[in-house]
Amino acid sequence: MEEYFQHFGFLVSEWLKTHGLKIILIAAGAMILKYIIKQIIIKAVRVAVVAEGSTTTSMEAEKKREDTLIRILTGASGMVILILTVLVILPEFDIKIGPLLAGAGVAGIALGFGSQYLIRDIISGLFIIIENQYRIGDVVNIDETGGLVEDISIRKTTLRDMDGTVHHIPHGEIKKVSNMSKKFARVNLNISIAYDADIDHVIKVIDKTGIELSEDPLYMEFITVPPKFLRIDEFSDSAIVIKILGETKPLKQWDVAGELRKRLKEAFDNEGIEIPFPQMVIHHLTEKNDTR
Repeated sequence: MEEYFQHFGFLVSEWLKTHGLKIILIAAGAMILKYIIKQIIIKAVRVAVVAEGSTTTSMEAEKKREDTLIRILTGASGMVILILTVLVILPEFDIKIGPLLAGAGVAGIALGFGSQYLIRDIISGLFIIIENQYRIGDVVNIDETGGLVEDISIRKTTLRDMDGTVHHIPHGEIKKVSNMSKKFARVNLNISIAYDADIDHVIKVIDKTGIELSEDPLYMEFITVPPKFLRIDEFSDSAIVIKILGETKPLKQWDVAGELRKRLKEAFDNEGIEIPFPQMVIHHLTEKNDTR
């Protein structure tokens, strides 16, 4: 048994001297090359991507686009380096790559007929990236599926919705994209008031509440245009519908809108402004007996 282990150790040491050292050097070289290419990609993307303005929002959008491009390009380059490294290492295990490449070519021809969808996904993904339709960190609706963009690869987009569900959407299947977090966002509220309310008084209360919210230290950095009365939007069956509009930084519209609703409810209660709700009036019909 001791001789067996000695013989095995001798074979391993000889293999390490001949092939093992080469494999280690190839793997180390691949890692160094991957790091160098990543640094080149980062610097190139930082130079190539230009912010659409000098505001804080523009700078944040620029960083999101840069991070998206860096992640995609480094992922693609890493995959290429991995494939090349494996092809170089295989001969060190006495595996001839010639037949493998020939077989891959034949298989590629066979798979080419079924790869139309893959090619469509890749081409669509390139246009999404080049046109800057959305980036990692944006909130979007893709064909009625909404959520936070967690990842963008060359083939698909990964969304996570409010329930925590992850959706993987191939780029070739995307027909419509609605980006809710690009450049700026809007607070767009419809509030119902009673028909007997004093409209001018209601407008003053709404505008005052919006200004107070925009001056609050917790929200002032999120609000670019204070929410205010825009117009009477509708005469419904039981209320007058008023539209309120304001502008915020991307992704902050929901926080601001929620706080605005809370403050409007408190302000309306304090000012005696009624927020009506649908009511149903039931008429009782009494049957008269025929006395003839």
